[in-house]
Amino acid sequence: MSLSEIFDQLNHPYVATTGVAVTASIFAVALHRVAAAIVRHMAGDSPYLTALLLKSYRPLQWLLPLLALQTVWAAAPAAYPGLSAWQHGSLLAIIVTTTWLVVNTLVATRDMIVLRYPADRMDNLQERRVQTQATVLMRTLSGVAIFIGISTALMTFPDVRQVGASLLASAGLAGLVVGFAAKPVLGNVIAGLQIALAQPIRIDDVVIVEGEWGRIEAITGTFVVVRIWDQRCLIVPLQWFIEHPFQNWTHTSANIVGAVILWVDYALPLEPLRRELERTCKLAPEWDGKVCVLQVTETSERAMQVRALVSSTDSGRNWDLRCRVREGLIGFLQHDFPQALPRQRAEIVGAKPIEACFNP
Repeated sequence: MSLSEIFDQLNHPYVATTGVAVTASIFAVALHRVAAAIVRHMAGDSPYLTALLLKSYRPLQWLLPLLALQTVWAAAPAAYPGLSAWQHGSLLAIIVTTTWLVVNTLVATRDMIVLRYPADRMDNLQERRVQTQATVLMRTLSGVAIFIGISTALMTFPDVRQVGASLLASAGLAGLVVGFAAKPVLGNVIAGLQIALAQPIRIDDVVIVEGEWGRIEAITGTFVVVRIWDQRCLIVPLQWFIEHPFQNWTHTSANIVGAVILWVDYALPLEPLRRELERTCKLAPEWDGKVCVLQVTETSERAMQVRALVSSTDSGRNWDLRCRVREGLIGFLQHDFPQALPRQRAEIVGAKPIEACFNP
């Protein structure tokens, strides 16, 4: 092959279009790397920009070359071999990577909000409220973005569009069937929005669900993970929290007041026990210095019920404080007032003397 023939082939529009496509892709990759380096330098020590850059780097690495290729295919000659297939493939890839970028951006937004409002403080009610809203809303929006992406990708196929038009004619019946079948899913989605806005529960809330005491560990798009005190996981649908009553110990504040119940004999003087409770609370690192009260709350024919109320900054500390107070008061009673422990009294009336039992 002569040199002139080689130049003629290089000047062929098909070869030129392929060369432009390759060049545009390489340029887009280089542009992405330069832009990422600039943004990384501008981010510096900012955790927010760093989180956004980490989540968007890979999708943009594919999206920019695909956009460049789609631009080249739009200007390519109509007789280019397989042009429609190249255009359709690039369009599908752009839809997928765009959806990927949107979802990752939403995740990065949630991560930035979590960094902005960390929940590792003692009084973290506001932080947990914001984290719960961000988590539920971002996951809901991610599901919507994925649904739109899949729908858009399917609509690029002519056959699917025809099926969609046919289904549209019977939209009434189809809507009823789909709505009935998707009722649990749609119910959980709506419940998720209600929980995000009204917030009957938040991440790290202390709740009692189905008789189990635990913490809200995670709130997903369809269910809630409750970590039980013995490390079991209770999986509860979102809709359950909207339709059933439950206890939330930290709904308005992380501070909590706990009770210690003791049954003692009527012979016990209350003032020494009250002083021992105050001494135990002052020595306990879990006590927040607010509530330390001893009261007689109930009486029976055998004993009286004494209730000690103690407060802490959160439920975990209050559990430890109640155990400490319970152990301290029981030890105090055993050491100083053993006669004040509950006892059974009985009076024998009309019994014979012991001598009479042996000498009938």
